[in-house]
Amino acid sequence: MKKLVILLFNIWMPFFLIAQNIDTLSSIKKYTAPGLNVKSKPINNNTNLFARSLFIPTSLISYGFFAMGINSLKSLNRNIKSELQEDHSKFKTKTDNYLQYSPAIAVYVLNACGIKGKNNLRDRSMIYALSTLFATATVQSIKKITRVERPDGSCKTSFPSGHTTIAFAAAEFLHTEYKDISPWYGIAGYIAATATGVMRLYNNKHWLSDIVAGAGFGILSTKLAYWIYPSIKKKLFKDKNVSTMLLPYYLPGNAGLSFVHNF
Repeated sequence: MKKLVILLFNIWMPFFLIAQNIDTLSSIKKYTAPGLNVKSKPINNNTNLFARSLFIPTSLISYGFFAMGINSLKSLNRNIKSELQEDHSKFKTKTDNYLQYSPAIAVYVLNACGIKGKNNLRDRSMIYALSTLFATATVQSIKKITRVERPDGSCKTSFPSGHTTIAFAAAEFLHTEYKDISPWYGIAGYIAATATGVMRLYNNKHWLSDIVAGAGFGILSTKLAYWIYPSIKKKLFKDKNVSTMLLPYYLPGNAGLSFVHNF
């Protein structure tokens, strides 16, 4: 267990630190030091920042795909599976089925408690719906194409991890809504998402590379949703406040309607 935690820490922390540096540099560029007559060309903020923000998720996704062909990464997958099964062969939990949604639920709980995020009910609900749609469609399509066998041999839908994708999409959602208030909300969301991925490893349902790629797809899905939604908003909505929404959702083997209300 200790080795796995150290390994995951080494994988995630460099990306997290890079993300913090990008956000910091982006903020610094908005200001000019007093007394300096410096002519700087305005940055195309939306496009440039969005392009930079893709570095982390695309790197994670690339790792997942590389792991299907690079022997050293394949060996790492097998070694982690062997170690976990040797020490925790009887470990089974269904907590990951619910924990994956916790960062998204936190957004609505925080708003209900009066801690307002970046967007109103309608906008954040539409963004999260878009993110979930992108994540689900992408993951299910790739699973059918790659047909990677799960560690337990149950089927060939291992790559990438759907649970991890949904969890990191929700974590990025929480991070984006509350990063201007406190970074700790986003950190808590990413801890929950990482815990979801770890549980998938312990349940012997995924390889490490499935988890890493799933994280990338999840983050990317939410970033795309935030990038695309303003255009959709202009076409579909007038600027009206909405207190209640009923949204359809679909996940593999599970479909229905979600009811959201701001008190």
